[in-house]
Amino acid sequence: MNPVRWGILGTAEIALTRVIPAMASCEHSVVTAIASRVLEKAQEAAAQHGIAHAYGSYAALLDDPDIDVVYNPLPNHLHLEWSARALRAGKHVLCEKPIAM
Repeated sequence: MNPVRWGILGTAEIALTRVIPAMASCEHSVVTAIASRVLEKAQEAAAQHGIAHAYGSYAALLDDPDIDVVYNPLPNHLHLEWSARALRAGKHVLCEKPIAM
C-alpha cells in the first residue's frame, strides 16, 4: 500500500504540535510538504519535522503533484477559499472547523 502523502497549509500551532506528529506516527502516512506565506517559517517547520518540501505560498503547495491530501489549519476566514482551491487542484482535504464562515 502506498502511503497517503500530506501537504500542510500553514504553520499553525495545532499543525506543528499535534497534527503533524500524529500523521508522522501513522504507518501509511507521510507529511510531504508544508507551506507558509513566509518561506523561512515553512523551511523551519520542515526542518523541525523532517518534511521534504517547504513552500513560500499555499498555491505552490497545491501545485505539487506528490501531495494527495491537504490539511487546512488556516484562520477560519481562509478555510473556504483554500479548501476549495485544494479541491479544484485535485487534492483531498482535511479542514479544521468551521469549513466556511
